[in-house]
Amino acid sequence: MIEAALDTYFPKLAKMPELKKELIAISKINVFEQGTVILKQGAYVKVIPLVISGLAKVFKEEPTYGNEVLLYYIQPGESCIMSMTTLIHNTTSKVKAVVEEKSEIVLIPAHKALEIAKRYSKWNEFVYELFNLKFDELLNVIEVLTFSNKDIRLLDYLKKEAKLKSTTILQTTHQHIAYDLGSSREVISRLLKKLETEGYLKLAQGHITLLPA
Repeated sequence: MIEAALDTYFPKLAKMPELKKELIAISKINVFEQGTVILKQGAYVKVIPLVISGLAKVFKEEPTYGNEVLLYYIQPGESCIMSMTTLIHNTTSKVKAVVEEKSEIVLIPAHKALEIAKRYSKWNEFVYELFNLKFDELLNVIEVLTFSNKDIRLLDYLKKEAKLKSTTILQTTHQHIAYDLGSSREVISRLLKKLETEGYLKLAQGHITLLPA
């Protein structure tokens, strides 16, 4: 099953027979339910995740104020770049990762991932490409946080969620959105009502429907 997962979602890694064989030998597949924390902020990295189904989110916590900010998503065919950089520097994680949708994840023991990085250039190419991808996502987050109005930031978030989940009907709550965006439920409710009035979406209990532009 790991072989098929690598072939389908990580073809660049699978193209190198020696690397593929080693990944199959050292990895295992786990299923994680929605809401499972797969990386705690302040903890050492024990495994490197390769997501093959579902969706995970990476947050930055601010314990002083009790807020969290969504940094980026981990989709099938991707891993957590912060886990990799944290592992390389042997420090504790500055972020946390949470399963958004029930997910299947290939888990590589952290010490084995370090050994692989020393011996396989293809693995390092994968890490660099992922770093560039997530760096662009982080730049977008900074741009939205810094230069956009709160309603524009919220609409951008909803559109991204809809695209990732391949739906225009988001099963979510105002509190959940507030959690992702590091805001309060009251602020999110007010902004959602504003976006509804402007014709961007339709609100209902337990879900939000995005309307055609």
